[in-house]
Amino acid sequence: MFQLELQAIHTGASAQNKEDAIRQVAAALTAAGNVAEGYVNGMLAREQQTSTFLGNGIAIPHGTTDTRDLVLKTGVQVFQFPQGIAWGEDQTAYVAIGIAAKSDEHLALLRQLTHVLSDDSIADQLKTASAEELRALLMGEKQAAEFSFDTSLISVDVAAKDLITLQALNAGRLQAAGVVDASYVANVISAAPLSLGQGIWLSDSASGNVRSGVAVSRAATPFDHQGEQVAMLVNVAATDDRPLEVLGYLSTLLLNNKADRLIKADAAGVYALLTSEVDEQAEVLTAEFTIRNEHGLHARPGTALVSVIKQFNSDITVTNLDGSGKPANGRSLMKVVALGVKKGHRLRFTASGEDAQQALTAIEEAITSGLGEGAA
Repeated sequence: MFQLELQAIHTGASAQNKEDAIRQVAAALTAAGNVAEGYVNGMLAREQQTSTFLGNGIAIPHGTTDTRDLVLKTGVQVFQFPQGIAWGEDQTAYVAIGIAAKSDEHLALLRQLTHVLSDDSIADQLKTASAEELRALLMGEKQAAEFSFDTSLISVDVAAKDLITLQALNAGRLQAAGVVDASYVANVISAAPLSLGQGIWLSDSASGNVRSGVAVSRAATPFDHQGEQVAMLVNVAATDDRPLEVLGYLSTLLLNNKADRLIKADAAGVYALLTSEVDEQAEVLTAEFTIRNEHGLHARPGTALVSVIKQFNSDITVTNLDGSGKPANGRSLMKVVALGVKKGHRLRFTASGEDAQQALTAIEEAITSGLGEGAA
């Protein structure tokens, strides 16, 4: 995992404009031995191609693919501009993270950083934080304990004919993820889950919760348990209120007699339904496309994709089926880049609204044409 050194953080900086700020960042990358002379030209050229502003006061200036040969070693330089720098289109950057990456390393780096920077409360702190505080914020050291729930904790089509199989699978995965300890596993396996109706069951434990998380397993074929149908089991571990949000969405599905959507969906679809990324009462359209861009969805193709999505009124989410499986708001460049999409990754687009089909058609055309980088 990328580590940010204190000497790479420059607080209280000032610049006359965006170009001045980028030149300062480039000079720091050069001085640190990350890039050779001339890389600044690539950074300025990149900004002409597409803005590197991510949102929440954050910009990530970096070079073009043509200047990648000038990168000597991967690294970043962080500049804090307390007064703000106009970054175009009514955008103001308070923190500029200059990136030098030799290959696709920057995608993992961006994913790590943007998960932290997407927290609006943290973005405000970045303006005035000290170097030590900035490092802690950017590296996630001040984040609350992670809430564990993604597609790695969702199993569909499990060959199970009894509840204990589903209980053991869920509890084992939560323990492997560091969410629960052995006492949780022992408790849930020995206790009877609660039937919520419509084939959905719930299991938890009062002890053994290390941090909050949710695991879901679904039988390939529903079976009976004491006269009630079993199709899916949801296991909850709670040390705070965050699992209640998932349970709230589950409750809404049940109240609206929409549990069948959970039974039919794949893992990414189950996750979306339980995190309200997909309106449980709306008819939605989905489509899957493979990214062929050589360097994945870095800033330029990411911006091109978001620009297409913003042309439509429909609500559109993007899920990296080869990543965490968590849906992202398609209108947020920061969240799209944070998906860590590399060449060959499959993206699922879920659109809900009056122009959903037109949006998916336009997205397919944009991806096929290379998102501003030419068809691969």
